Amino acid sequence: MNDLVLIKPLGSRLEPYTTADLVAEYAQLPHKSVNELIRRHREDLELFGTLQFEMEACPHRTGASVRKIYHLNEQQATLFITYLQNTPPVRAFKKRLVKSFFAMRQELARRDIQRAVKAPVRRKLTDAIRDSGENERMQGHAFATYTNLIYKAAIGRTAAQLRRAAGLEKGAEVLPLLDAEQLAEVTRREAQACTLLDCGMTYDAIRAVMLPTARREADT
Repeated sequence: MNDLVLIKPLGSRLEPYTTADLVAEYAQLPHKSVNELIRRHREDLELFGTLQFEMEACPHRTGASVRKIYHLNEQQATLFITYLQNTPPVRAFKKRLVKSFFAMRQELARRDIQRAVKAPVRRKLTDAIRDSGENERMQGHAFATYTNLIYKAAIGRTAAQLRRAAGLEKGAEVLPLLDAEQLAEVTRREAQACTLLDCGMTYDAIRAVMLPTARREADT
């Protein structure tokens, strides 16, 4: 698990980033000092993109009720660490940060590959549902129902449950929430569902095949 580098949507892609809080934690520096250093070098950092931040509520903080948490993309973070004094904890942090960004880039590349593989499978699932007559039989809800089944079989939670956990709206895309291994398993399960549909099986029979009895729970 990469606990130093996070990802967030940026247009149609995902951007790796770290936060001032994580810099302070892993470099063993005071949060206030890190934030002051970011503000001091803001103009330099914004040569590599707008300096993003999030606001966090601080119910127990005296005075201000919220605080600003700065986000640093890879280039900003790489520049920022040059401004830190090379104490032993800071040197260890710098090495870990570089490795973490590299690992996240590799993970995002694997996700891109899995999505490229998954795209034709998703089209085939749509075709398989249409050709099977399941959509008519399920009154237009077949695709959502099968998608929930596939996610449940692949990663133990339905697409609807993933959306709720992430605070996404109904019908929002959940693929960005999955890592490369999860995407591969979803792709495999979609192919399985297509095969079973092509064999003339209907939802209840397919669900019995894809979900062992002990794992069967509500699809939503």
